Amino acid sequence: MEPYTDKVVEHFKNPRNVGEIEDADGIGHIGSEVCGDIMDLYIKVKNNVLVDVKYKTYGCGAAIASGSMLTELIKGKTIDDVLKVTNKRVVEALGGLPGPKVHCSVLAEDALKSALNDYYLKTTGKGLPGFKPRSEHSHDEK
Repeated sequence: MEPYTDKVVEHFKNPRNVGEIEDADGIGHIGSEVCGDIMDLYIKVKNNVLVDVKYKTYGCGAAIASGSMLTELIKGKTIDDVLKVTNKRVVEALGGLPGPKVHCSVLAEDALKSALNDYYLKTTGKGLPGFKPRSEHSHDEK
């Protein structure tokens, strides 16, 4: 397996925005029975902007780094901008992930979509348009 980039190692050793938001406006919970990774993402929204974001993960270094980078990419951004963030953007921002670890960035993207879906359900009574929770995360997703 190819080595981790310096940026992945940095986010693993010093993850950003770790924790919970007690009065979160949206909470995403995604888990993978295949590899055992779990990610919870908490968002606080004010005037359509993610004013605070925290996450907790139980997973490998790539999962920790992916969650950390995701929070950096979305904190302070409008919901419209946040909706454009994909796992590919997380991988690019990390300077790449080894092929077998790309699923960790998908876990982060899905935790974000799950949190936004929860936010929409609480505020509009309707979920995130087009959101379909994945029942299982596989290592083959790119």
